[in-house]
Amino acid sequence: MADKLKTAFIGSVDSEGYPCVKAMLQPRKREGIKVFYFTTNTSSMRVRQFLQNDKACIYFCDNRFFRGAMLRGTMEVLTDTASKEMIWRDGDTEYYSQGVTDPDYCVLRFTAVSGRFYSNFRSEEFTVD
Repeated sequence: MADKLKTAFIGSVDSEGYPCVKAMLQPRKREGIKVFYFTTNTSSMRVRQFLQNDKACIYFCDNRFFRGAMLRGTMEVLTDTASKEMIWRDGDTEYYSQGVTDPDYCVLRFTAVSGRFYSNFRSEEFTVD
């Protein structure tokens, strides 16, 4: 699902302890179902939240087949050149005008520890190794 769906939802925790969810473009890169990489603005509210509390989740929803996958874990904010170059794509200057070195461009790296999959009116929890 992560490779086919155009949208992923990421969840963070705000300074008052409330969950916050945001739609994002699909991950730029992934390592199995354990590690996912997203692009975002360094100046965003979500980055501030992840810097204060790294607990996070990502959710993929397949409306066509009424199924979904939620992963729980942590989100890191990466600003190093290697991470930024790793997932940079042609056309990203539309969002980050200064290119891959734009200070307002960063990478979010999500690392899953567990999850829950919903399909056929059943949910199943699992651990991610």
